[in-house]
Amino acid sequence: MMKATTSFHFLDYLANGVQDERLPSLEAMSAEHGISASVLREQLQVARALGLVEVRPRTGIRRLPYSFAPAVSQSLFYAMARDAHSFDQFADVRRHLERAYWFEAVEKLTREDIAELRQLVTRAQQMLSDTPIQVPHSEHRQLHLAIYQHVANPFVIGLLEAYWSAYEAVGLNRYTGIDYLEQVWAVHDQIVTAIAAGDFDLGHRLLNDHFALIEQLPGRAAKESK
Repeated sequence: MMKATTSFHFLDYLANGVQDERLPSLEAMSAEHGISASVLREQLQVARALGLVEVRPRTGIRRLPYSFAPAVSQSLFYAMARDAHSFDQFADVRRHLERAYWFEAVEKLTREDIAELRQLVTRAQQMLSDTPIQVPHSEHRQLHLAIYQHVANPFVIGLLEAYWSAYEAVGLNRYTGIDYLEQVWAVHDQIVTAIAAGDFDLGHRLLNDHFALIEQLPGRAAKESK
């Protein structure tokens, strides 16, 4: 017989009520906490949308490591559907974040991290020299996120990850002209060289130069390319 419990909330239970990453079945939680399986299923869907759990046929319900990005992305995509200018506003937040966390981020990069950044730049420049050229969008995303990978703040990382998801959604990974792309990756090359040399002040100035390239794009009020 089901207990007469009305105070059960799945997110509270997920955060504080279970020790293992693997969660009981909905039926087991329903019987233990006195809440209908249909209500639990609705609350589980919210947790899935927030990226807090995954549900698979063989492994059941599993709690995931915390990430802020899914929650931000859900809200951001809604805002963009209502008003396309929302992306420009969020892109401005992203630029301020990268500027503000630059020194904390680059000081934590290892030699292996810097070697990875160099590889991304080399691969991107090779793609631009191919015939036909390839747009190094994935490399662009990887480069920026790799620079900030050691910032010990999940909310900063989540905001940056959500930006790149939105960037893809609005089609800004499309071709914008070889001259522009070559300038972007020339600045990326200079940024990585400055990081490798330990000249973080120069790297910060170059980051601002990188953001300033947006001024060269037509229709800049409607889109953000970095």
